[in-house]
Amino acid sequence: MKNVWTFLAGPALFALIWLGNPLELASDAAAVCGAVAWMLTWWISETVPMPVTSLLPILLFPSLGIMSLEDSCAPYGDKYVFLFLGGFVLALALEKWNLHRRLALNIIHRTGTGADRIVFGFLLASFAISMWISNTATALMMFPIASSVVNLLVDLPDDKLSLGHRNFSTSVFLAIAYGSSIGGIATLVGSPPNAMMAGILEENHQTEVTFTTWLSIGLPFALVLMLLCWVVLVKWIFPSRLGAFPLGREVIRGQLDALGGWSYTERLIFGVFTVTALMWIFQAQLSRLFAPMEWTDVNIAVLAAVALFIIPARRQQLQPILEWSDTSRLPWGILLMFGGGLSLARAFRESGLVEEIAGAIGTLDTNNLIALVVVLCLTGLILTALMSNLAMVNIFVPVVAALAISLGESPEWFAIPVTIAASCDFMFPMSTPPNAIAYGSGLIRSRDMFKAGLVLDLLSLALLAGLAWIILRF
Repeated sequence: MKNVWTFLAGPALFALIWLGNPLELASDAAAVCGAVAWMLTWWISETVPMPVTSLLPILLFPSLGIMSLEDSCAPYGDKYVFLFLGGFVLALALEKWNLHRRLALNIIHRTGTGADRIVFGFLLASFAISMWISNTATALMMFPIASSVVNLLVDLPDDKLSLGHRNFSTSVFLAIAYGSSIGGIATLVGSPPNAMMAGILEENHQTEVTFTTWLSIGLPFALVLMLLCWVVLVKWIFPSRLGAFPLGREVIRGQLDALGGWSYTERLIFGVFTVTALMWIFQAQLSRLFAPMEWTDVNIAVLAAVALFIIPARRQQLQPILEWSDTSRLPWGILLMFGGGLSLARAFRESGLVEEIAGAIGTLDTNNLIALVVVLCLTGLILTALMSNLAMVNIFVPVVAALAISLGESPEWFAIPVTIAASCDFMFPMSTPPNAIAYGSGLIRSRDMFKAGLVLDLLSLALLAGLAWIILRF
């Protein structure tokens, strides 16, 4: 019955806001506001799969006369959709040939055998892998590794476990959940909200956020937050004080030995992965070198994806690294959500709703821009606790960007901190997919996640305040 009521609540709210117009908006703006309420209701409740909800703009906006069918559909083929598609294909190659597991175990092996160092190893491995593949895939891959390592190192019945052992186990699993989210902040392709924000700014304001622009801001922020996360987990909230495990290195070494040496295919994939990252970083130099051809984040990502379907996986064999049948495991639904969010952003602009909301927010004290950005980031954190981070960016970034322009600021300097905030809610199981995976594993108690997450949320907000100060002052 709950699903029936939430299913009906979406269109009911749409009709109420559109026809009743309690906010006294222009007709088109009221219709878009109603569509937002409908989509939010279904996104939050997940009564209907989120990718399916993301198709509503194609049905609603042409019917309401807000945009033509062509304009409503065009964002689903936006260039940023293909940027993330290329990232997903790279991640698929890592997963198909088990290279992500090898990279994770090598990172953990090199961080040492002490309890705190093992926690840091899992945190760092999750962080590094999530920079390039989805935080959901990272968490799903890392949890079985962590479970086997913890079971081998803490081989005691439950009634014999000390508080230190319990804290160690909790820290390891939370480190994976949090590291997966924090790593996604570091790169433009690390988390769906990042590319979504870039697409919205390109669509609405012709402002391009490149891979290197995001990296210069997101990577330092993420590294600092990762280190703070480790300190919070092992020194403050869940100190284990266990010292070194006698068999710690042997356990990790055993799992690495089971993988064997690097295969020819793994070396190929790692080569493609490395070259792609370097091309993203040095795209300006490539554009000058190969003028008039322009190298962008998007065509580099597509080039890497195409290469993986062409390069033979083994010597003297024609079978490529990836085949089309492998794409059945791609998260196509997220690409639909990108399109839906961009279509919604275009409707915000076409209907004038962005200007109306920005005008309402503009009644706040705008003399202190840093404080204003911090308030916007806090709002983003709160919204992320209520809905998916992707949905939050879909709804809130167009408003934030328009507000920045109304104040004479570049939209990316408001939008980037708010988008980072979308990946910084660590308190609740439903806040991010890695949190949900951690809680669903049965290895994490919700109160433990809340304790550590509350501290990290507050630290994230403080870091975002510092980031806002740096961006707006320099």
